[in-house]
Amino acid sequence: MIHVIAVITTKPGKRDDVLDAFRANMPAVHAEDGCIEYQPVVDTAFGTFATPLGEDTFMVIEKWSSADTLKAHAASPHMAAYGAKVKDWLADRVIHVLENT
Repeated sequence: MIHVIAVITTKPGKRDDVLDAFRANMPAVHAEDGCIEYQPVVDTAFGTFATPLGEDTFMVIEKWSSADTLKAHAASPHMAAYGAKVKDWLADRVIHVLENT
């Protein structure tokens, strides 16, 4: 299994716009072969030991059945369209691709 943790930071005040576009794209991603999990997450008021992401940042938690299905996801037309739609709203993007040990 492949795990992806993507940290997305938007330009100030643009997180909701990016999340709206992300959520609109989710059904197409969930329908992809090999998609096990794909969802955005934001800060929660949990306690003093948590490190907040901030109001302009969210994470994407993904699980894929294989590296090949993740590669196909990254090359899909709906991801290209999503990327084009949100590119001017993003300040930074860090993607961690991990595997079980």
